[in-house]
Amino acid sequence: MNFDECQRRADAEAILHVRKTARWPTPAVAAYLGLLMFGIVGAVIYPPTELMAQPSQTTVPIDVRPLSPERERALKPRDSFKECDKCPEMIVVPAGSFAMGSPATENGRDIDEEPQHSVTIAKPFAVARFDLTFDEWDACVADSSCDGYKPQDLGWGRGRRPVINVSWDNATAYLMWLSHKTGKTYRLLTEAEWEYAARAGTTTAYYWGNEIGKGNANCDGCGSQWDNEQTAPVGSFAANAFGLYDMAGNLWQWLQDCYHENYKEASTDGSAWNSEACTSRVIRGGSWISKPPLLRSAGRFRNSPDDRGNLLGFRVSRALTP
Repeated sequence: MNFDECQRRADAEAILHVRKTARWPTPAVAAYLGLLMFGIVGAVIYPPTELMAQPSQTTVPIDVRPLSPERERALKPRDSFKECDKCPEMIVVPAGSFAMGSPATENGRDIDEEPQHSVTIAKPFAVARFDLTFDEWDACVADSSCDGYKPQDLGWGRGRRPVINVSWDNATAYLMWLSHKTGKTYRLLTEAEWEYAARAGTTTAYYWGNEIGKGNANCDGCGSQWDNEQTAPVGSFAANAFGLYDMAGNLWQWLQDCYHENYKEASTDGSAWNSEACTSRVIRGGSWISKPPLLRSAGRFRNSPDDRGNLLGFRVSRALTP
């Protein structure tokens, strides 16, 4: 990214401020403006013009089958499980250590990715195989939860498309429902857990190598049929070594942590780094409109927790019984 860091952040803040105070144009015009602005600031998030209720596709009761402590303890890395028929499929990620952030030699790096530091994830944990889908979100709404909020899909499709137009606060509402439904504590990934899970043991810029290549993800310049147009159905590209899909591109993913401008006081145990005065949350992974450098495993950005947009989604995680 050959642009001044301070200007990037100032431009991003200005765009988010306009988003909160101005009346937005139609989705088509907003998309055009988004494309123009994205080349400057790296991340533009714009909402639909109106949030209209849409009928849920879920009409049957949810079959809940939470894991027993014995079965949970028997899980091995890359094992999968689902705790209800409408719940996200979870993958077991092993414990381990990694270098978080980017080296000074990495092309496209940004100054908020330093200092590079060692992080140890002491225990295995579970991460959703995919970003949360419309099917999974709609199940929550059909169960009279998620505040009854039915985000628009902008005509891109629901089903196995990743849910869009959800804020950090919306994600929290879904996690509360899922935790109550299963009796387990589901949550967003911490930023350190996310990067560890995305890298899956790699040290390259992307989890498939040092170049963006072609057909590895959905972004502006990734060489997919959805590039710079819309989201792809989850699982449209190869998984990483942990068996996780779409950890680069398609949608920015909300994380637990408050955004900090560097890692100078970051923890080394993988826990969330939060503060009382938290005005923005970390988002990771890049989106269908992102330039390739933002899809790097170390790439990071931030957004206000109450913002919604068609570049924003999330995936769930949870701790496992030791």
